[in-house]
Amino acid sequence: MPSVFYVYRDSLQRRAALSSPLGLAERYLLFGLDQLAERGWTTAHNLESGSPPPAWAKSMGAVPKAGLERAGGYGGDFATVLGSLRRANRADVVLSTVDTVGIPLMLLNRAGRVRPPLVYVAVGLPERLARLRSQRMRRLYARALASSAAVLAYSEFEVEELRRWLAAYGESTRVEFVPFGVDERRFAPSSPRVSVDVLSVGADPHRDIELLLAVAAELPNRAFRVVTTGDRARTLAAIPANVEVEADVPFEAMRRRLEEARVVALPVLDNSYSGATTVLLQAMALGKPVVVSGTKAIQSGYGLVDGENCRLVEPGDAPAFRRAVADVLRDEWRARALGARARQTVEQGLTWERYVDRIEAVLREVSVA
Repeated sequence: MPSVFYVYRDSLQRRAALSSPLGLAERYLLFGLDQLAERGWTTAHNLESGSPPPAWAKSMGAVPKAGLERAGGYGGDFATVLGSLRRANRADVVLSTVDTVGIPLMLLNRAGRVRPPLVYVAVGLPERLARLRSQRMRRLYARALASSAAVLAYSEFEVEELRRWLAAYGESTRVEFVPFGVDERRFAPSSPRVSVDVLSVGADPHRDIELLLAVAAELPNRAFRVVTTGDRARTLAAIPANVEVEADVPFEAMRRRLEEARVVALPVLDNSYSGATTVLLQAMALGKPVVVSGTKAIQSGYGLVDGENCRLVEPGDAPAFRRAVADVLRDEWRARALGARARQTVEQGLTWERYVDRIEAVLREVSVA
């Protein structure tokens, strides 16, 4: 069987998932690492040492990062990538899971420093590319991205944006849509005590928590809960009395909060890659009625139909979002029907095994090409 080297962004959440016992739900934050190992792949990753990158990697990584940023580019975490490059080059294929490490990897790949085929997972890459400040940098990044054996994205819209951007600079490579998935066994419907009317979870920069607070202020008789990070919570002002804010909740506690909610509300600012996709699928798998902003990221590819398996609302439309939340809260039968069909949608095509199947198929194809 071939070997794959995963490259993760170094974060407390990722390290917590890596240190958790096999089989726990939060390990699916590892993008299929465990499942590929179960299928016979030899797996390794850049956070195995449990410590930050060595001093030499930090020193060497600072040079290209600073140079790129001065020239109008985006640097990323060169230190983490350089510190694990020797081990990555022993694998049959390298999988970059996020742009923070993916951009350094694609640039090093273009320079001939990455020997195995590189599979690049893009998560909001068009927004980063739009911030490149010179034509020279745009051409460099186009050539570097095209040097990847495959580019994957969790949004059909992001796939089309990347294809158009590459074509504009005369470049091309394999760019594919891979729908994200959820572990439907770990996130299965149950009948816990309902502790809150409306729950929102997430700290993505595009999460429109301010819109949710405005909705809560207009529904003072309903209890709202927001689960986010401490940093994001500190930015919130004028929190209505009917809103509880929780920060830095552990993964398993977050799952329980979803179980205990009557409705899950996920307002998101429009963008190419984020539709609160992870929490959206978790809530759907739990059979919860979800009200979510219909961003470009989830308008297609996930089988979402307004009024059938969720409520889709135009991003930024606070009155429409409030009406959708109020309607679902008011009609328990309709809420149950939305939740049941949401669960069916997950079971039919958005499971974790289906996600891993798609990732494995690409890895296998490029590793033997």
